Amino acid sequence: MTTTDTSVLDADRLEELLHQVITDVGAAMTVPLALVGDRLGLFTELAEGGPMNAGQLAERTGLDARYVQEWLLAMATTGYVTHDGSSDSSSDPARTRYHMSPEQAEAFTNSESPAYVAGAFQNLTAATRIIDRLTEAFRTGEGVGWHEHHEDLFLGTERFFRPSYLANLTSTWIPALSGVEDKLRTGARVADVGCGLGASTIIMAKEYPKSEFVGIDYHGPSIVLAQHRATEADVADRVSFRTAGATDLDGSFDFITFFDCLHDMPDPVGALRAAYSALADNGTVMLVEPMSWDSVEETLNPLGRLLVGASTWICLPSGLSAEPAYGLGNQAGPTRTCELGREAGFGVAREAVATDFNRVYELRK
Repeated sequence: MTTTDTSVLDADRLEELLHQVITDVGAAMTVPLALVGDRLGLFTELAEGGPMNAGQLAERTGLDARYVQEWLLAMATTGYVTHDGSSDSSSDPARTRYHMSPEQAEAFTNSESPAYVAGAFQNLTAATRIIDRLTEAFRTGEGVGWHEHHEDLFLGTERFFRPSYLANLTSTWIPALSGVEDKLRTGARVADVGCGLGASTIIMAKEYPKSEFVGIDYHGPSIVLAQHRATEADVADRVSFRTAGATDLDGSFDFITFFDCLHDMPDPVGALRAAYSALADNGTVMLVEPMSWDSVEETLNPLGRLLVGASTWICLPSGLSAEPAYGLGNQAGPTRTCELGREAGFGVAREAVATDFNRVYELRK
């Protein structure tokens, strides 16, 4: 046990720290409970059904009213649902009515909205399931492969990133690259490396129907889902998916993309070198990476807090899970990310555009 000289303690700063811990622990309890509500349709039914009490919501969802009552109170304390304070029965927990504001409904139930955040509940809760392995990894330096996580990580990651891709991919990110949009509209061959469940591949295929797209990912179950989703989206005629590693690019491509995945790879430079070799002479590589900064001071902000936490649970262990165990993590920063491109042989490596949660890099020969 560590002892502290209490004479040097600042009582106000200690109290502030303890309040912060209470806030953090409350948030940690809220996220998996929000996932429960997402899984059981509680947010959706409350948004569609208007103000109701726990019994009414339980009846709509076929759930136990007592559990629903406690869940509603928990969500109200964190601002994820709204307590109907005008109700005459608001003093009786069982009869208290709740509703969802338009903003809450948008964030938690509209999967097509850029504000949709339910995927974060799913993938970040899944990530913490490896806590015992991560604890041991701190001692050994070993990694945890992407494929070793709970399936909610794969599904939740797509739900988490897809809203940003819908909002930015074809409207902001690709137009920021030199000449790429014109090529895609007239017809180009595209490889989407680390495609996961295919959200990015399918969005591009729908916007640029004259181009041909190949999505690759080493995680076989994700590829199976991607194939089904391409069929459902009616783009299977111009999209194919195959199980392959980042260095296994077959043929020549005009445009090669990496969406939120390069930093997870044990060999990011090797992946970029493979992209360089497979790229047509006038082709372009686009890296979409989580927002990151070049200094610790810049990273000390709420978004940095979220991203560094995700990096410690997911990205860094993945990057250490195989040789050469580069262990990049999601906070490499723009300077280091561009250096990786140049190290792989690219003559042009620049940040093309940044949005709230991502930096987008353009690499050319």
